Amino acid sequence: MSHGTSPPRTSFHTLGIVGTGAMGRGIAQIAAQAGLTVYLHDLRAGAVDEARDFIAGMWQRGVQKQRLSEADAERYRASLKEAASLTDLAECDIVVEAIVEKLEAKQSLFAELEEILGDQAVLATNTSSLSVTAIASACRHPERVIGFHFFNPVPLMKIVEVIPGLRTSGHVADDVEALGRAMGHFTARTTDTPGFLVNHAGRAYGTEALRILGESVADPATIDRIMVDQGGFRMGPFALLDLTGLDVSHAVMESIYHQYYEEPRFRPSPITRQRLTAGLLGRKSGEGFYRYVDGKPQVDETPLPPASEPRPVWVAADEAEAHQALTSLVNNAGWPLESGAAPSSEALCLVAPLGEDATACALRLGVPAERCVAVDLLAGLDKRRSLMTTPATHDEYRDAAMTLFGHDGTPVSALHDSNGFVLQRVVACIVNVGSEIAQQGVAAPQTIDRAVELGLGYPHGPLAMGDHYGSRRILAILDNMLAATGDPRYRASPWLRRRATLGLPLTNA
Repeated sequence: MSHGTSPPRTSFHTLGIVGTGAMGRGIAQIAAQAGLTVYLHDLRAGAVDEARDFIAGMWQRGVQKQRLSEADAERYRASLKEAASLTDLAECDIVVEAIVEKLEAKQSLFAELEEILGDQAVLATNTSSLSVTAIASACRHPERVIGFHFFNPVPLMKIVEVIPGLRTSGHVADDVEALGRAMGHFTARTTDTPGFLVNHAGRAYGTEALRILGESVADPATIDRIMVDQGGFRMGPFALLDLTGLDVSHAVMESIYHQYYEEPRFRPSPITRQRLTAGLLGRKSGEGFYRYVDGKPQVDETPLPPASEPRPVWVAADEAEAHQALTSLVNNAGWPLESGAAPSSEALCLVAPLGEDATACALRLGVPAERCVAVDLLAGLDKRRSLMTTPATHDEYRDAAMTLFGHDGTPVSALHDSNGFVLQRVVACIVNVGSEIAQQGVAAPQTIDRAVELGLGYPHGPLAMGDHYGSRRILAILDNMLAATGDPRYRASPWLRRRATLGLPLTNA
């Protein structure tokens, strides 16, 4: 239980908030908890009272759960004040706007606030997608305008992006960063670029999953299972798109893509535009990539393939570690393992490509395509196993591979031929986008990783993820995908290529 401990020091004492929706309420809550006096303003009659009641209810729940003392809750409640008009914000040290995401509206508000606030007061925008520099351009003193971007729900998402515009003064950025820390959040200092840091870094997860779906490699449920079980992500990309809603997600995809002048790494998918037009938004509409009943997704169970009798297995893997993993699995299953220089005429042939499809790998290694099955070993074989067949692979060999890899009860996913399976493709794209963010100097490497872990809930930040799986393997996946597809989406960032070839961590600045 809290006993009135002093919050970290900040140069700000009085904070104004314009807009008392979900974001404004959350910012007000943590600002009050940091010891600031908070003035709330909203154009809608009754909105401020609703916001204060909501925030007070959150504190009361904290008291009931013994996370907060009654005295602290009362002190916090007393620090929330109403600003009936903008002029009531005149004494604020900083004002945070959390209004509609329209450039003209934010510019107009800040121009009006400039006539009201003192010369040293800071104007902060909670924009998630608009240029801070553009918002500041309408002000007489752009040096005091800064981005202060929180994530919803604000009290639980312990991260805030601090985004100086091109003309923001250094001391304003330092003071606002200190304020973010005083409010209990990790402060990610980032440059004023499209998507800032977190939304920029998140572009690969959904867009590459949509590309995989668009190539008929696997259905949404299979892709989600692979990313959760093999990749360790909290939520699959299609479950996440359904949760966020395509009306929000598709707009962000298109916005960042166009703001980066059609950068191929951020290319949206026509799939989401079609589904958006059809009203298949996700949970909020009752149907998206999944159908929802009482808020729960309806997911069909994966049908089991026919059980097959053991048959000889021959392993062809480029990496010694991959060869060992496959031979160990075969031996543990008790299936006969061939050790000759070439497979017998009856052998199931296993390959483990990085960024190649099963067809190209089979042809390169001289393996009979009709008996070839590819295995994704990027994340090992512990929690889920992904198999991929060539268009020529006979059903009996596919079923045999499914039986072999599921012999110990571990779930198995079957994919159509693809460069990079599912996990390899998505992970490589995440690492590549994170590497390019570092290359552009959007934020420091450690900031990139921590911000993504907190803001997106990934199991690792993108640079740490590359080191976890091996940056040379990630580079090989991207290079092979680029060579096979010719799509510049898969060109490797110089940050990744240089550090992978030198054997340095991707977090090395």
